Amino acid sequence: MESEENSTPSAANTSGSVNVVGKDVNDAGDKRKSANMDTEESEEKRGRKKRKRGGGGKQLKPGERYVPPPQKRRQGVSFGQEHFDETSYYFEGGLRKVHPYFYDFSTYCKGRWIGKTLLEVFSTEFRSESVEYYQKAVKAGRIRLNNTPVDDLNITLKNNDLMRNTVHRHEPPVVGHPLVIIEENEEVVVVDKPASLPVHPCGRFRHNTVIFILGKEKGLSELHTVHRLDRLTSGILLFARTLEVSQKLDQMVRDRQLEKEYVCRVEGEFPERELVCEEPILVVSFRVGVCRVDPKGKPSRTVFQRLSWNGHSSVVRCRPVTGRTHQIRVHLQYLGYPILNDPVYGSSAWGPNRAKGGLVGMSDEELLDALVQEHRTKESLHLLDMPDENLDVMGDKAKLGEGTAALVNACEDNKQGLSDVSNAPTDAKQSDDGGHKIHEDRSCTKVTDSTETVAEGEQVTQKAGSEGLTSSSVGPNPSLDPLCQECKIVRRDPTEKELVMYLHALKYKGPGFEYSSSMPDWAKEDWVED
Repeated sequence: MESEENSTPSAANTSGSVNVVGKDVNDAGDKRKSANMDTEESEEKRGRKKRKRGGGGKQLKPGERYVPPPQKRRQGVSFGQEHFDETSYYFEGGLRKVHPYFYDFSTYCKGRWIGKTLLEVFSTEFRSESVEYYQKAVKAGRIRLNNTPVDDLNITLKNNDLMRNTVHRHEPPVVGHPLVIIEENEEVVVVDKPASLPVHPCGRFRHNTVIFILGKEKGLSELHTVHRLDRLTSGILLFARTLEVSQKLDQMVRDRQLEKEYVCRVEGEFPERELVCEEPILVVSFRVGVCRVDPKGKPSRTVFQRLSWNGHSSVVRCRPVTGRTHQIRVHLQYLGYPILNDPVYGSSAWGPNRAKGGLVGMSDEELLDALVQEHRTKESLHLLDMPDENLDVMGDKAKLGEGTAALVNACEDNKQGLSDVSNAPTDAKQSDDGGHKIHEDRSCTKVTDSTETVAEGEQVTQKAGSEGLTSSSVGPNPSLDPLCQECKIVRRDPTEKELVMYLHALKYKGPGFEYSSSMPDWAKEDWVED
């Protein structure tokens, strides 16, 4: 031991230069070793963090199922050609129709589902289809958990599970009138929207929407909504081409620099003088899409002026100052002159006076119940802005006497789950027929794709297709599906008259610009109702 210790200094003393170089080399080696150790240690720590996030901080037990962490959400994904190519249109009997197509709906596991089996969730919260259907869908590989086809509905759900269901999607027809472009430049696109056409994907509508028609037929995408129109309302619709223009128009809306003018046909002889209605408007149900005059509602103001009277009905010009949901329709109902063919505010479900003067005479729950039952009797549920499958569930609950509160809850559950993800807008994004609406997200082209995620309980809208499905499970003809109940039903096509409400956005005006459309036939003085 001593000889070894003595030999080291003697060797070091033989050459000073060598000693210096040797010392530098040793120090550098030590530093490299230290750096490598630090790197390995940091990588190990990062690995532990990743494993902690991925596995919930616990080692998986034998047989325990691993659930990957939610993926980071991507913002600003637009509808593109891959979405537009999902299916195609055809025209029949004056209607625009969509060929049925396969489509993926998905959602992350909600808190109340944790610990339940897929069978329990499907049988209690998605009753628009039978348990037998879901069992067949499993065999066909259409139900996936974390992108892996499941082979047993008795699998227990865990937090962050991503559920996906491939369905055969049928869209309702709309009127076959062309979507006319009034103005197209570098800043805006202005169209004359036909009645019955939703602005953006919602409920059962996806391709039969203004956004998809503009993308599929006009090559226009990545548009930003400035305002929206109700599905049954026709007329001027303005889109911004860029975010900068959208924000500029938003500011004009806030500053009350933009004006909209509508024309409608109402029941009875409307007063000749200018009439102003300033009754506050309260939303009864966002999901069903019903409002009424109520002191607890939001301040609203609409200016009306009669244009003509044919002995039975009047044509009225409407200038909304505020922009509440259904503002024009609600104010006309309050005044006692509902729009001639308004399926909601002209309905007898409101009572003998149809809420004239704000007198309803029933609770909100009773009102919603009456509206649904009236349209069910008339086979016109499609005129309510609710998916048919949700109304089917509501009907089942109504038969059990559970009341409208339960019906609306059932509707909301279905809308938030696998049965239908692209819902009608919520209260912050409701379409309007009476003014301007500010939205936190102005782009109407937002959609999530297969790499995105959202918070617990929020939906992820997947692109259409049949990923992971075999040709035998899909079948040779995408318009037919042996598992689809809708394929076995023959539905009566709605008439054009049923799809058109006599309310039209005639003019949109702002600083330095004004866009207008022609007067619809039903608004002309010599028009006579069939």
